[in-house]
Amino acid sequence: MFTGLIETTAEICGRDINGKAGKLRLRPRKKLEGLTRGESIAVNGACLTLESRNADGTLEFHTLEETLQRTNLGSLEIGGLVNLERALRVGDRLGGHIVTGHIDAAAGFLGMRKRGDDIEYRVALPEELKAYMAPKGSICLDGVSLTLVDIGTDSFSVHLIPVTLAETALGQRREGDIINLEADLLGKYVCRQLACFTNREAGTEINMEKLIKAGW
Repeated sequence: MFTGLIETTAEICGRDINGKAGKLRLRPRKKLEGLTRGESIAVNGACLTLESRNADGTLEFHTLEETLQRTNLGSLEIGGLVNLERALRVGDRLGGHIVTGHIDAAAGFLGMRKRGDDIEYRVALPEELKAYMAPKGSICLDGVSLTLVDIGTDSFSVHLIPVTLAETALGQRREGDIINLEADLLGKYVCRQLACFTNREAGTEINMEKLIKAGW
């Protein structure tokens, strides 16, 4: 589990594809102390397993074909920046929101504009994520925990404060870039439970007859 609070950014040093998988090599801008082989690190919001910490300070991750295809980790340019966050420890402050590190979709960045002292980012809204989006709810963009502001029919917006722009890779994103999205886990479970209670084929649809029989 993660919180969506970025610890540091890292430069993409290399991406070697071998068959249906690959190796991703990153150079963190800040040294991460106490790293161990096999630990989970969210890279642009995607949970990856650390394979090795090399003598030159780079970190190496094994990446599955699905990871490269379903996230922006397979398309970002060498030399570009990604966000890093180590896994949450029991007892840590939950400053963002509960993030699993499982990317739901990758969507296009539609642009930015000034909103007071903040910057508004607008991102395309994939059809499969619409049910999980709520104003003032949570969304994870490239691993960064943010609050939903405006939700349209085919796009949504979030506001970024100056420190987020300066200390995460989101400040590098340009119109047309692809951004990794993870919807709020709580929203997913709510939608799943509601679907179970309203499944006509399974005979679990809630109606007035069933409510009356239940004593409502």
